[in-house]
Amino acid sequence: MDIISDRLKQIQPSQTLVISAKAREMKAKGRDIISLSAGEPDFGTPENISQAGIRAIQTGQTKYTDVGGTLQVRQAIANRLNTDYGLDYTADEVAVSSGGKQVIFNAMMASINPEDEVIIPTPCWVSYPDIVTLAGGKPVMVVCDEKTTGFKLQPQQLREAITEKTKWLIINSPCNPTGVTYSKEELRALCDVLLEFPNVWILTDDIYAKLTYDEFVASTIVQVEPKLKERTVTMNGVSKAYSMTGWRIGYAAAPVEFIKAMMKLQGQSTTNACSISQAATIEAVSGPQDFIQDMTSTYQKRRDIVLEQLNATPGLSCIKPEGAFYLFPSIHDCIGKTSKSGVKIVDSESFVTALLEEEGVAAVHGAAFMMEGYFRISYATSTELLKEACTRIKQFCMNLQ
Repeated sequence: MDIISDRLKQIQPSQTLVISAKAREMKAKGRDIISLSAGEPDFGTPENISQAGIRAIQTGQTKYTDVGGTLQVRQAIANRLNTDYGLDYTADEVAVSSGGKQVIFNAMMASINPEDEVIIPTPCWVSYPDIVTLAGGKPVMVVCDEKTTGFKLQPQQLREAITEKTKWLIINSPCNPTGVTYSKEELRALCDVLLEFPNVWILTDDIYAKLTYDEFVASTIVQVEPKLKERTVTMNGVSKAYSMTGWRIGYAAAPVEFIKAMMKLQGQSTTNACSISQAATIEAVSGPQDFIQDMTSTYQKRRDIVLEQLNATPGLSCIKPEGAFYLFPSIHDCIGKTSKSGVKIVDSESFVTALLEEEGVAAVHGAAFMMEGYFRISYATSTELLKEACTRIKQFCMNLQ
Protein backbone atom coordinates (compact mmCIF):
# COMPACT_ATOMS: atom_id res chain seq x y z
CA MET A 1 0.00 0.00 0.00
CA ASP A 2 1.29 3.45 -0.96
CA ILE A 3 0.97 5.63 2.14
CA ILE A 4 1.03 8.91 0.17
CA SER A 5 -2.38 10.02 -1.08
CA ASP A 6 -3.12 10.56 -4.76
CA ARG A 7 -4.31 14.05 -3.86
CA LEU A 8 -0.94 15.03 -2.42
CA LYS A 9 0.90 13.61 -5.41
CA GLN A 10 -0.82 16.17 -7.63
CA ILE A 11 1.00 19.11 -6.06
CA GLN A 12 4.62 20.20 -5.74
CA PRO A 13 6.62 21.58 -2.81
CA SER A 14 6.65 25.39 -2.71
CA GLN A 15 9.50 26.36 -5.04
CA THR A 16 10.34 29.51 -3.09
CA LEU A 17 10.83 27.42 0.04
CA VAL A 18 12.89 24.84 -1.90
CA ILE A 19 15.27 27.49 -3.23
CA SER A 20 15.58 29.18 0.16
CA ALA A 21 16.37 25.84 1.82
CA LYS A 22 19.03 25.06 -0.78
CA ALA A 23 20.63 28.47 -0.26
CA ARG A 24 20.72 27.96 3.52
CA GLU A 25 22.27 24.52 3.05
CA MET A 26 25.01 25.89 0.78
CA LYS A 27 25.68 28.73 3.22
CA ALA A 28 25.97 26.25 6.10
CA LYS A 29 28.65 24.44 4.13
CA GLY A 30 30.72 27.61 3.89
CA ARG A 31 29.59 29.05 0.55
CA ASP A 32 29.24 32.81 0.26
CA ILE A 33 25.55 33.00 -0.61
CA ILE A 34 23.33 36.04 -1.04
CA SER A 35 19.71 34.91 -0.87
CA LEU A 36 17.18 36.99 -2.77
CA SER A 37 14.64 34.19 -2.88
CA ALA A 38 12.53 34.63 0.26
CA GLY A 39 9.56 36.98 0.44
CA GLU A 40 10.39 38.22 3.92
CA PRO A 41 11.12 41.73 5.22
CA ASP A 42 14.61 42.16 6.63
CA PHE A 43 13.32 44.66 9.21
CA GLY A 44 12.68 43.60 12.76
CA THR A 45 9.18 43.62 14.20
CA PRO A 46 8.53 47.14 15.59
CA GLU A 47 9.24 47.42 19.31
CA ASN A 48 5.71 48.39 20.33
CA ILE A 49 4.35 45.27 18.65
CA SER A 50 6.98 43.01 20.20
CA GLN A 51 6.26 44.46 23.63
CA ALA A 52 2.55 43.74 23.17
CA GLY A 53 3.46 40.10 22.58
CA ILE A 54 5.66 40.06 25.67
CA ARG A 55 2.87 41.57 27.78
CA ALA A 56 0.51 38.91 26.51
CA ILE A 57 2.85 36.22 27.83
CA GLN A 58 3.35 38.02 31.14
CA THR A 59 -0.38 38.50 31.69
CA GLY A 60 -1.29 34.90 30.92
CA GLN A 61 -2.79 35.29 27.44
CA THR A 62 -1.47 31.84 26.60
CA LYS A 63 -4.68 29.82 26.41
CA TYR A 64 -6.94 28.72 23.58
CA THR A 65 -9.01 31.47 22.00
CA ASP A 66 -12.08 31.27 19.83
CA VAL A 67 -11.22 29.39 16.63
CA GLY A 68 -11.42 32.55 14.52
CA GLY A 69 -9.56 34.75 16.98
CA THR A 70 -10.43 36.85 19.99
CA LEU A 71 -13.20 39.42 19.68
CA GLN A 72 -10.61 42.13 20.35
CA VAL A 73 -8.33 41.17 17.46
CA ARG A 74 -11.23 40.67 15.04
CA GLN A 75 -12.65 44.08 15.94
CA ALA A 76 -9.22 45.71 15.60
CA ILE A 77 -8.77 44.19 12.15
CA ALA A 78 -12.25 45.30 11.06
CA ASN A 79 -11.44 48.81 12.28
CA ARG A 80 -8.19 48.82 10.32
CA LEU A 81 -9.88 47.72 7.10
CA ASN A 82 -12.66 50.25 7.57
CA THR A 83 -10.20 53.07 8.23
CA ASP A 84 -7.94 52.18 5.30
CA TYR A 85 -10.64 51.61 2.69
CA GLY A 86 -13.81 53.31 3.94
CA LEU A 87 -15.60 50.00 4.49
CA ASP A 88 -18.06 48.76 7.11
CA TYR A 89 -16.83 45.34 8.24
CA THR A 90 -17.86 44.05 11.66
CA ALA A 91 -15.92 41.67 13.91
CA ASP A 92 -18.28 38.85 12.88
CA GLU A 93 -17.12 39.25 9.29
CA VAL A 94 -13.46 38.72 10.22
CA ALA A 95 -11.52 35.55 11.01
CA VAL A 96 -7.88 35.08 11.96
CA SER A 97 -5.72 32.18 10.76
CA SER A 98 -2.11 31.04 11.06
CA GLY A 99 -0.85 33.12 8.15
CA GLY A 100 -2.35 34.33 4.91
CA LYS A 101 -1.70 31.00 3.21
CA GLN A 102 -4.08 29.29 5.62
CA VAL A 103 -6.77 31.84 4.80
CA ILE A 104 -6.52 30.93 1.12
CA PHE A 105 -6.39 27.21 1.92
CA ASN A 106 -9.46 27.50 4.16
CA ALA A 107 -11.39 29.45 1.53
CA MET A 108 -10.69 26.95 -1.24
CA MET A 109 -11.22 23.83 0.89
CA ALA A 110 -14.48 25.20 2.30
CA SER A 111 -15.99 26.00 -1.08
CA ILE A 112 -14.63 23.93 -3.96
CA ASN A 113 -16.38 20.87 -5.31
CA PRO A 114 -14.78 18.53 -7.87
CA GLU A 115 -14.22 20.25 -11.24
CA ASP A 116 -15.00 23.73 -9.94
CA GLU A 117 -12.80 26.23 -11.77
CA VAL A 118 -10.67 28.98 -10.24
CA ILE A 119 -9.35 31.73 -12.51
CA ILE A 120 -5.77 32.66 -11.68
CA PRO A 121 -4.00 35.41 -13.65
CA THR A 122 -0.36 34.53 -14.27
CA PRO A 123 2.38 35.23 -13.32
CA CYS A 124 1.07 34.32 -9.88
CA TRP A 125 2.16 33.32 -6.40
CA VAL A 126 3.42 29.76 -6.44
CA SER A 127 0.83 28.32 -4.03
CA TYR A 128 -2.44 29.39 -5.69
CA PRO A 129 -2.70 26.58 -8.26
CA ASP A 130 -1.56 23.87 -5.88
CA ILE A 131 -4.02 24.92 -3.18
CA VAL A 132 -6.84 24.86 -5.73
CA THR A 133 -5.72 21.44 -6.96
CA LEU A 134 -5.48 20.08 -3.42
CA ALA A 135 -9.04 21.26 -2.81
CA GLY A 136 -10.20 19.25 -5.83
CA GLY A 137 -10.69 22.20 -8.15
CA LYS A 138 -9.27 23.11 -11.54
CA PRO A 139 -6.89 26.07 -11.80
CA VAL A 140 -7.62 28.09 -14.94
CA MET A 141 -4.40 29.94 -15.68
CA VAL A 142 -4.92 33.15 -17.67
CA VAL A 143 -1.63 34.33 -19.13
CA CYS A 144 -1.02 38.03 -18.61
CA ASP A 145 2.20 38.64 -20.47
CA GLU A 146 4.41 41.66 -20.07
CA LYS A 147 4.18 43.18 -23.53
CA THR A 148 0.44 43.06 -24.15
CA THR A 149 -1.05 43.31 -20.66
CA GLY A 150 1.74 44.63 -18.44
CA PHE A 151 1.31 41.45 -16.36
CA LYS A 152 -2.28 42.49 -15.49
CA LEU A 153 -5.54 40.67 -16.12
CA GLN A 154 -7.62 42.49 -18.74
CA PRO A 155 -11.44 42.66 -18.58
CA GLN A 156 -11.88 40.77 -21.85
CA GLN A 157 -9.53 38.02 -20.66
CA LEU A 158 -11.62 37.65 -17.50
CA ARG A 159 -14.89 37.52 -19.43
CA GLU A 160 -13.54 34.87 -21.82
CA ALA A 161 -12.19 32.73 -18.96
CA ILE A 162 -15.48 32.52 -17.06
CA THR A 163 -17.55 29.39 -17.65
CA GLU A 164 -20.52 27.79 -15.93
CA LYS A 165 -18.00 25.94 -13.74
CA THR A 166 -16.16 29.07 -12.55
CA LYS A 167 -16.39 29.49 -8.79
CA TRP A 168 -13.55 31.90 -7.98
CA LEU A 169 -11.29 34.61 -9.33
CA ILE A 170 -8.08 35.13 -7.38
CA ILE A 171 -6.64 38.63 -7.74
CA ASN A 172 -3.38 39.80 -6.16
CA SER A 173 -2.40 43.47 -6.05
CA PRO A 174 0.39 44.40 -5.52
CA CYS A 175 1.39 41.18 -7.19
CA ASN A 176 3.89 38.54 -6.20
CA PRO A 177 6.13 38.05 -8.26
CA THR A 178 5.93 41.10 -10.53
CA GLY A 179 5.21 43.91 -8.10
CA VAL A 180 2.60 45.34 -10.51
CA THR A 181 -0.48 46.98 -9.06
CA TYR A 182 -4.02 47.46 -10.29
CA SER A 183 -5.25 51.03 -10.23
CA LYS A 184 -8.73 51.81 -9.00
CA GLU A 185 -9.80 52.28 -12.62
CA GLU A 186 -8.37 48.90 -13.62
CA LEU A 187 -10.16 47.20 -10.74
CA ARG A 188 -13.35 49.03 -11.71
CA ALA A 189 -13.19 47.48 -15.19
CA LEU A 190 -12.77 43.99 -13.71
CA CYS A 191 -15.61 44.60 -11.26
CA ASP A 192 -17.90 45.54 -14.15
CA VAL A 193 -17.28 42.11 -15.67
CA LEU A 194 -17.78 40.34 -12.34
CA LEU A 195 -21.15 42.03 -11.87
CA GLU A 196 -22.28 40.20 -15.02
CA PHE A 197 -21.55 36.81 -13.41
CA PRO A 198 -23.24 36.61 -9.98
CA ASN A 199 -22.02 33.08 -9.24
CA VAL A 200 -18.33 33.96 -9.34
CA TRP A 201 -16.67 34.69 -6.00
CA ILE A 202 -13.55 36.80 -5.61
CA LEU A 203 -10.56 36.21 -3.38
CA THR A 204 -8.46 39.36 -3.25
CA ASP A 205 -4.97 38.82 -1.87
CA ASP A 206 -4.01 42.21 -0.43
CA ILE A 207 -1.03 41.08 1.62
CA TYR A 208 1.28 43.69 0.01
CA ALA A 209 -1.30 46.48 -0.12
CA LYS A 210 0.60 48.77 2.26
CA LEU A 211 3.91 48.30 0.43
CA THR A 212 3.49 50.67 -2.51
CA TYR A 213 5.75 53.29 -4.08
CA ASP A 214 5.77 56.52 -6.07
CA GLU A 215 2.73 57.77 -4.14
CA PHE A 216 0.56 54.92 -5.42
CA VAL A 217 -2.25 53.96 -3.03
CA ALA A 218 -3.63 50.44 -3.34
CA SER A 219 -7.38 49.87 -3.60
CA THR A 220 -9.35 46.74 -2.85
CA ILE A 221 -12.30 45.08 -4.60
CA VAL A 222 -15.04 45.79 -2.04
CA GLN A 223 -13.94 49.42 -1.84
CA VAL A 224 -14.24 49.80 -5.61
CA GLU A 225 -17.54 47.91 -5.90
CA PRO A 226 -19.50 47.47 -2.62
CA LYS A 227 -22.04 45.24 -4.40
CA LEU A 228 -19.38 42.53 -4.58
CA LYS A 229 -18.95 42.41 -0.79
CA GLU A 230 -21.44 39.55 -0.49
CA ARG A 231 -19.14 37.30 -2.57
CA THR A 232 -15.65 38.59 -1.82
CA VAL A 233 -13.03 37.24 0.58
CA THR A 234 -10.48 39.91 1.36
CA MET A 235 -7.24 38.30 2.56
CA ASN A 236 -4.52 40.22 4.34
CA GLY A 237 -2.18 39.81 7.29
CA VAL A 238 0.60 41.32 9.33
CA SER A 239 3.56 39.46 7.84
CA LYS A 240 4.69 41.94 5.20
CA ALA A 241 3.46 45.35 6.30
CA TYR A 242 4.47 44.93 9.95
CA SER A 243 7.48 42.64 9.44
CA MET A 244 5.85 39.83 11.41
CA THR A 245 6.37 36.79 9.19
CA GLY A 246 7.22 34.47 12.07
CA TRP A 247 4.23 35.52 14.14
CA ARG A 248 2.00 33.73 11.59
CA ILE A 249 -1.13 35.84 11.43
CA GLY A 250 -3.34 36.21 8.38
CA TYR A 251 -6.96 37.24 8.30
CA ALA A 252 -10.05 37.12 6.13
CA ALA A 253 -12.91 39.56 5.81
CA ALA A 254 -15.93 37.96 4.19
CA PRO A 255 -19.69 37.37 4.55
CA VAL A 256 -20.57 35.92 7.96
CA GLU A 257 -21.79 32.57 6.63
CA PHE A 258 -18.59 32.02 4.69
CA ILE A 259 -16.48 33.04 7.69
CA LYS A 260 -18.33 30.36 9.66
CA ALA A 261 -17.59 27.78 6.95
CA MET A 262 -13.88 28.56 6.97
CA MET A 263 -13.79 28.40 10.75
CA LYS A 264 -15.62 25.07 10.71
CA LEU A 265 -12.70 23.75 8.67
CA GLN A 266 -10.10 25.49 10.83
CA GLY A 267 -11.75 24.06 13.94
CA GLN A 268 -10.90 20.59 12.65
CA SER A 269 -7.34 21.47 11.63
CA THR A 270 -5.28 24.06 13.51
CA THR A 271 -7.98 25.63 15.71
CA ASN A 272 -7.00 29.17 16.76
CA ALA A 273 -3.91 31.07 15.67
CA CYS A 274 -1.30 31.74 18.37
CA SER A 275 -2.88 33.72 21.21
CA ILE A 276 0.29 35.75 21.78
CA SER A 277 0.49 36.68 18.11
CA GLN A 278 -3.13 37.77 18.20
CA ALA A 279 -2.35 40.18 21.02
CA ALA A 280 0.60 41.57 19.07
CA THR A 281 -1.63 41.95 16.01
CA ILE A 282 -4.02 44.19 17.94
CA GLU A 283 -1.12 46.55 18.59
CA ALA A 284 0.07 46.28 14.98
CA VAL A 285 -3.21 47.27 13.36
CA SER A 286 -4.33 49.70 16.09
CA GLY A 287 -1.04 51.35 17.03
CA PRO A 288 1.19 53.84 15.20
CA GLN A 289 1.49 53.16 11.47
CA ASP A 290 4.48 55.41 10.68
CA PHE A 291 6.83 52.41 10.66
CA ILE A 292 5.27 51.32 7.38
CA GLN A 293 6.14 54.58 5.64
CA ASP A 294 9.71 54.39 6.87
CA MET A 295 10.00 50.83 5.59
CA THR A 296 8.47 51.53 2.19
CA SER A 297 10.74 54.53 1.75
CA THR A 298 13.73 52.24 2.21
CA TYR A 299 12.26 49.64 -0.13
CA GLN A 300 11.69 52.24 -2.82
CA LYS A 301 15.33 53.34 -2.69
CA ARG A 302 16.44 49.71 -2.94
CA ARG A 303 14.05 49.06 -5.80
CA ASP A 304 15.47 51.96 -7.76
CA ILE A 305 19.07 50.85 -7.21
CA VAL A 306 18.44 47.25 -8.22
CA LEU A 307 16.18 48.14 -11.14
CA GLU A 308 18.85 50.42 -12.61
CA GLN A 309 21.50 47.73 -12.24
CA LEU A 310 19.37 44.98 -13.77
CA ASN A 311 18.41 47.07 -16.77
CA ALA A 312 22.11 47.82 -17.32
CA THR A 313 22.92 44.09 -17.35
CA PRO A 314 23.37 42.38 -20.75
CA GLY A 315 20.50 40.02 -21.51
CA LEU A 316 18.14 41.33 -18.81
CA SER A 317 15.25 43.77 -18.83
CA CYS A 318 12.81 44.61 -16.06
CA ILE A 319 9.67 46.69 -15.65
CA LYS A 320 9.34 49.10 -12.75
CA PRO A 321 7.08 47.66 -10.04
CA GLU A 322 4.78 49.87 -7.98
CA GLY A 323 4.43 47.60 -4.97
CA ALA A 324 5.56 44.57 -2.94
CA PHE A 325 9.35 44.01 -2.76
CA TYR A 326 10.08 41.96 -5.86
CA LEU A 327 11.56 42.48 -9.30
CA PHE A 328 10.75 40.12 -12.15
CA PRO A 329 13.42 40.52 -14.84
CA SER A 330 13.13 38.97 -18.27
CA ILE A 331 15.93 36.58 -19.31
CA HIS A 332 14.69 35.98 -22.85
CA ASP A 333 17.94 37.28 -24.34
CA CYS A 334 19.91 34.80 -22.19
CA ILE A 335 18.07 31.69 -23.36
CA GLY A 336 20.21 29.46 -25.55
CA LYS A 337 23.51 30.70 -24.18
CA THR A 338 26.01 28.78 -22.05
CA SER A 339 27.40 29.75 -18.65
CA LYS A 340 31.10 29.82 -17.81
CA SER A 341 30.85 26.36 -16.21
CA GLY A 342 29.23 24.93 -19.31
CA VAL A 343 25.57 25.00 -18.26
CA LYS A 344 23.19 25.49 -21.18
CA ILE A 345 20.59 28.10 -20.30
CA VAL A 346 17.47 26.49 -21.70
CA ASP A 347 14.90 27.96 -19.30
CA SER A 348 14.50 30.01 -16.13
CA GLU A 349 15.28 27.08 -13.83
CA SER A 350 18.63 26.38 -15.48
CA PHE A 351 19.37 30.12 -15.27
CA VAL A 352 18.76 30.45 -11.51
CA THR A 353 20.47 27.12 -10.77
CA ALA A 354 23.63 28.18 -12.59
CA LEU A 355 23.46 31.64 -11.00
CA LEU A 356 23.37 30.06 -7.55
CA GLU A 357 26.13 27.55 -8.23
CA GLU A 358 28.49 29.93 -10.03
CA GLU A 359 27.91 33.29 -8.36
CA GLY A 360 26.22 32.42 -5.05
CA VAL A 361 23.02 34.40 -5.68
CA ALA A 362 19.74 32.65 -4.88
CA ALA A 363 16.67 33.68 -6.88
CA VAL A 364 13.48 31.91 -7.97
CA HIS A 365 12.80 30.82 -11.53
CA GLY A 366 9.84 32.33 -13.33
CA ALA A 367 8.32 28.93 -14.13
CA ALA A 368 7.55 28.57 -10.41
CA PHE A 369 5.20 31.55 -10.86
CA MET A 370 3.71 30.10 -14.06
CA MET A 371 5.69 32.44 -16.32
CA GLU A 372 8.72 31.09 -18.16
CA GLY A 373 11.51 33.39 -19.31
CA TYR A 374 11.80 35.41 -16.09
CA PHE A 375 13.20 35.12 -12.58
CA ARG A 376 12.18 36.74 -9.31
CA ILE A 377 14.42 38.49 -6.84
CA SER A 378 13.43 40.04 -3.54
CA TYR A 379 14.93 43.38 -2.55
CA ALA A 380 13.90 42.91 1.08
CA THR A 381 17.52 42.72 2.17
CA SER A 382 20.28 45.20 2.93
CA THR A 383 21.36 47.72 0.31
CA GLU A 384 24.96 46.51 0.55
CA LEU A 385 24.00 42.91 -0.17
CA LEU A 386 21.72 43.99 -3.00
CA LYS A 387 24.54 45.93 -4.66
CA GLU A 388 26.86 42.95 -4.36
CA ALA A 389 24.17 40.63 -5.70
CA CYS A 390 23.65 42.91 -8.70
CA THR A 391 27.39 42.85 -9.38
CA ARG A 392 27.34 39.05 -9.33
CA ILE A 393 24.26 38.82 -11.54
CA LYS A 394 25.85 41.18 -14.04
CA GLN A 395 29.05 39.13 -14.01
CA PHE A 396 27.09 35.94 -14.57
CA CYS A 397 25.24 37.40 -17.56
CA MET A 398 28.40 38.88 -19.06
CA ASN A 399 30.02 35.43 -18.93
CA LEU A 400 27.21 33.86 -20.94
CA GLN A 401 28.36 32.85 -24.41
